[in-house]
Amino acid sequence: MKTKLAILRHDPWLDPYAEAIEGRHQDVIRKIEHLTMHTGGSLSRFANAYRYYGLHRDEDGNWIFRELAPNATNIWLVGTFNDWKEEEQFRLRPADGGVWEAKIPADLIHDGDLYKLKVQWAGGEGERIPAYATRVVQDENTKIFSAQVYEPEHPYRFKIRNFRPDTEPLLIYECHIGMSQEKEGVGSYEEFRVNVLPRIAADGYNAIQIMAIQEHPYYGSFGYHVSSFYAPSSRFGTPDDLRRLIDDAHSRGIAVIMDIVHSHAVKNEVEGLGRLDGSFDLYFYGDERREHPAWDSLLFDYGKDNVLHFLLSNCKYWLEEYKFDGFRFDGVTSMLYYDHGLGKAFGGYGDYYDGNENTDAIVYLTLANLLIHDVNPRAITIAEEMSGMPGLAAKFEDGGIGFDYRMAMGIPDYWIKMIKEKKDEDWHPTSVFWELTNRRADEKTISYCESHDQALVGDKTIIFRLIDKEMYWHMGIEDDNGTVERGLALHKMIRLVTLASINGGYLNFMGNEYGHPEWIDFPREGNGWSYKYARRQWSLVDREDLKYKYLNRFDNAMISLVSSVYGFERLPVDKLWEKDDDQVLAFRRGDLIFVFNWSPVQSFADYGFLAPAGEYEVVLSSDNADFGGFGNIDETVRHFTTPDPLYSPAGKGWLKLYIPSRTAQVLKMVRQAPVASKHRSSSKEKKN
Repeated sequence: MKTKLAILRHDPWLDPYAEAIEGRHQDVIRKIEHLTMHTGGSLSRFANAYRYYGLHRDEDGNWIFRELAPNATNIWLVGTFNDWKEEEQFRLRPADGGVWEAKIPADLIHDGDLYKLKVQWAGGEGERIPAYATRVVQDENTKIFSAQVYEPEHPYRFKIRNFRPDTEPLLIYECHIGMSQEKEGVGSYEEFRVNVLPRIAADGYNAIQIMAIQEHPYYGSFGYHVSSFYAPSSRFGTPDDLRRLIDDAHSRGIAVIMDIVHSHAVKNEVEGLGRLDGSFDLYFYGDERREHPAWDSLLFDYGKDNVLHFLLSNCKYWLEEYKFDGFRFDGVTSMLYYDHGLGKAFGGYGDYYDGNENTDAIVYLTLANLLIHDVNPRAITIAEEMSGMPGLAAKFEDGGIGFDYRMAMGIPDYWIKMIKEKKDEDWHPTSVFWELTNRRADEKTISYCESHDQALVGDKTIIFRLIDKEMYWHMGIEDDNGTVERGLALHKMIRLVTLASINGGYLNFMGNEYGHPEWIDFPREGNGWSYKYARRQWSLVDREDLKYKYLNRFDNAMISLVSSVYGFERLPVDKLWEKDDDQVLAFRRGDLIFVFNWSPVQSFADYGFLAPAGEYEVVLSSDNADFGGFGNIDETVRHFTTPDPLYSPAGKGWLKLYIPSRTAQVLKMVRQAPVASKHRSSSKEKKN
């Protein structure tokens, strides 16, 4: 009898869709057999396109260049080495399978030379940047992009070659190199390494997730309209600057995750892949599916072997050449469905298996995960996906797509909705707890209150929604302002309850840990090409006279607390108490009990709920004066549970606390009470 895939065994509601799930599983197996027929079954050996295509030295030190361009009729390599002219010694010759190739003497091309392809096809011609270019630069005056030879005399050598990240739990600091500096301009890899990386290490995060690494022509796209998939953005520095940054992060015990974009590509034809050889369908769909209806970009045709070769090799390239520790895949929902999930509610399982799923894309994502974990078994893969497709973060052998984590994208939407639409009196703990813990038991998630998405112009960060314009005038430590005090209190509580309930990892966007004010707006025509809002104002948190430091200290404390419990994310979330009338929530994880009072007006003395019997100490209080609180919780007091004959045999007692309004506190069991035995008691009574 055929064994059922694990995801079908674990979730009987998927039984009606077993054929689709098993079908895509077999599709992957068949695709692997097809792609690796000449590599001994090795997907990793298949994913070596970057070692074959592009500009390389051969074993004799001469240059060899290759490009896949089956629609081309003529191709020349043009650049500063031949005054951008079509010369015979730089002409590419057709080889097998649509490949064009040129062999060039070593002394004709040098480090720093700029180059492009001059491509001719039936009915047209144009300059193109090679698909596998590993460095692309923009001329400051003409704004024209060109590939550049990068062969430094003393290339950077990694000091740490086999980094083993300690990411249980995974605590991600999402960041953008260019906007990481306080200056009104574009920050560099080196400035980030020197100025920002030490802050992240001090804040206690064990991973950074870097956006906008792949080269993109328009800075304001946040890096999501990629043109050169193999080139780290030169606006931030050199490839070796990026390598040095990653090496430094590893030396601090910080994993480095790349925000990779394989869901679409920029439409630009000169800079991008749009019509590299004059055809429309070399890498993308050639029909009405070619353009994304909402993103103004081009869509890969994942059913083509050359597209799989290009994208899978791209994953391996960043792992091997730069030592990235994994990827957060952008726009996965768009990839999974032919309609890109636009305007769809996904209210039931039938919505995932209605014939709208893009099986080619699902196969690609599964292959990518298998490849990545083959190249680096400790690699981290995260899916940015909002539809909730079952199995996305389940192992391939279990019938899943293979991601390690999926983004819990409903959580930030929930917090925004709460802040915008609910009165403080209507913040119900039953709703909070359900939203934060409603997830598939067999898939890990990354929980977060807000990412870069919630900070973009047209939206607002949590702190700015809570405090708004009062932030401009009332953030001084001597300034008593009710709006600010409410905002600080809720900011801390929202973050702690989100972190405390994780089942995989937690993410924070750069600066939000201390309540960075305002929004993100990259330079564009509409703002006069200003960098005012495309930066981070670190001086705010460094100033002793402002309240930003309180939020940062609290963030440090909660991150430190959770980090101190190895495997915290795997501990059961045991709800101890929730009462909407009182707005009180309490739950336990291991030896820690998290208690929240969301009420804006009601504080409680001797508020009791059942907990494991024993002695407890307060290990974190959002009301601590060091965190901008009022100091109403006495953290020196030890709390002892009160026995109850009804619950004592089960090892429980009544834990009674003072719970001020709008506060959170965490208690740790320091001594467990002995469990009374019912049988022993009754025997003793009988004897007496």
